[in-house]
Amino acid sequence: MTNSSSIEPNPAAIGRVPAPPFVRLPDPGRLFEARRERLEFLAQASELAPYLRFVAGIASAQSAIQEALPEPELPPADALDRARAFGMPPLDRNRIAHDDVLSETLTRLFDAVSPLTKPLEAQAALERVKAATPEQMGGMLNSVLMEAIPADSIAEHVYVAAGLQVHFARLAAKLGSAQLVRIGDGTCPCCGGAPTSSLVVGWMEAEGARYCSCSLCGTLWNVVRVKCVLCSSGKGIGYKEIEGGPGTVKAECCDNCRGYVKLLYQQKDAALDPVADDIASLGLDLLLQEGEYRRGSFNPFLLGI
Repeated sequence: MTNSSSIEPNPAAIGRVPAPPFVRLPDPGRLFEARRERLEFLAQASELAPYLRFVAGIASAQSAIQEALPEPELPPADALDRARAFGMPPLDRNRIAHDDVLSETLTRLFDAVSPLTKPLEAQAALERVKAATPEQMGGMLNSVLMEAIPADSIAEHVYVAAGLQVHFARLAAKLGSAQLVRIGDGTCPCCGGAPTSSLVVGWMEAEGARYCSCSLCGTLWNVVRVKCVLCSSGKGIGYKEIEGGPGTVKAECCDNCRGYVKLLYQQKDAALDPVADDIASLGLDLLLQEGEYRRGSFNPFLLGI
């Protein structure tokens, strides 16, 4: 593993002052299909191939079930206005109802992933999820939304998280950028979620800018570079990567809070996906576990590390 200093030059900023858009809302119709494609590509040359293909199957299911799903309903207009006025996410995860749309989303997702090749333990976990009572399902939904997964039921919660990702991505896509305000560097302005990872993008209107990717709804929000997205400190920021790699995935480590969030250089490889490449770079997490930094991001497909 190699280290680099806290000074990370941004060539895109030379000679101009970029003004990247604050957010890019998810496109649910493309989000999960692009993730599936990336996971299957990464599986071709990875020791994690079986797991990457399994998650690719989940992403395929997340994409496929949307076609016939009823439209989810946003909170009332007055609630959206109130959230903006008080600097809160409009999709309040504490108030999201377990309604018919969410129930159907979960049911279809569970059915769609049933045929996937998976370990016996994963199949047993899926059967337990499908047989859960409304009270049990409500508890699992709450655990995912609070990002507090019980260690003895991680596999069950992965399936629930996958269904919630679909539901929240569809809700976020119905919002307007003008309804959103900055809440915190490490907090999604749509749903209050933590980032899975962050991206240095190559978009024409935001080349070289950094965006965090929400672990729940898939929204991207702009955060300035060389700044910890966990504690907002601009001091003691360093970058670690696996030696000999392509230099497209690094861990941005903070000496202030001792946390790290991965930084993916999408401007170097446009195919990088904030979830897929976070999983595929598990080796970097394992190396960092031996040191002083803790993982500060949330990825439901990497629970337990």
